[in-house]
Amino acid sequence: MTLRVLGVDPGLTRCGIGVVDIERNRRATMVAVGVVGTSAELTLDRRLLVIAQAIDEWLDLHEPDVVAVERVFSQMNVSTVMGVAQASGVVIAAAARRDIPVALHTPSEVKAAVTGSGSANKEAVTKLVTKILRLDAPPKPADAADALALALTHAWRAGGTMGTASAKGRSSLTPAQRAWAEAEAKARRGR
Repeated sequence: MTLRVLGVDPGLTRCGIGVVDIERNRRATMVAVGVVGTSAELTLDRRLLVIAQAIDEWLDLHEPDVVAVERVFSQMNVSTVMGVAQASGVVIAAAARRDIPVALHTPSEVKAAVTGSGSANKEAVTKLVTKILRLDAPPKPADAADALALALTHAWRAGGTMGTASAKGRSSLTPAQRAWAEAEAKARRGR
């Protein structure tokens, strides 16, 4: 059985969208990737409408099992947070209208899942997304790679209980997945 995840890196100017299929053995394959852009010259309602229409098209075309969205990061400036939150709301509502579950993941969660380090830079994330998905070239711009990274993060997290995986199960994980599973288990013990 394959899990199809649509990842969204929300934003008003550029909204990255990526669809990934994950097999039971955690092998990941990119289905589609793109970026929806809106002009700052448009009014807010028109910008959100452009994003909503694009998300509707992607959801209808690719029929994901789940949508993974980047959680709003509070250390951004207020205007950036508002735009990201508004775009996220449009995506979440579109998924909800179709009864598609939505998962939110923080930027550091995504970095840790893909690279093994929650403080990795965008270049490292893009490089590993390219490698994991066996792509000939890195997805561009970074918003596209981030959307694919979100999809991978959710699929790996949902595809098995990584935090409680047996030693045998852990041996089949990539180094990044192992590091993430260990960090996740450590965080749970600290609660």
